[in-house]
Amino acid sequence: MGRRIDYHHGDPGAPAANSVRPSAGTYVRREDAILLICRSDNGNWSMPGGAHDPGESLSRTAIRETQEETGVTVRLIGIIGIFTDPDHVIHYTSNDEVRQEFTIIYRAEPISGEPTPSSESTRVEWVPIDRIPHLQMDPSQRKRIDWALRSVQPYIDPDTR
Repeated sequence: MGRRIDYHHGDPGAPAANSVRPSAGTYVRREDAILLICRSDNGNWSMPGGAHDPGESLSRTAIRETQEETGVTVRLIGIIGIFTDPDHVIHYTSNDEVRQEFTIIYRAEPISGEPTPSSESTRVEWVPIDRIPHLQMDPSQRKRIDWALRSVQPYIDPDTR
């Protein structure tokens, strides 16, 4: 398995993006905890999610990826935001793909299942909200979670160019 390396805002070591692939993830909250995974490719904590596959809707991607990565089945109930920062690129070392960020984060509620690690995660937990600031996490994930916790309006990337 390769590694995932995130680069942000003019990092001098950042490779140029060579692809854009829509991805979808979920912000799943239960009482005062959020469903998070510890990624096996970089050790960072993250909301579940992944790349869009041909033949499915982006909503289906969010549901499928959450179930595959966590063992939890969810129902989508809203949108947290659209995150497409061109200054955030993700390098997948297994195939040298360098994606520009393009992720829709949905608000979801759990329907069934128990947190269970997968090949993409070393841990899956309902993490108490007060513990989240202490977790190792990419800034893009922290931004998304912070937005979800404090806003009811969907996030839309500002037009900065």
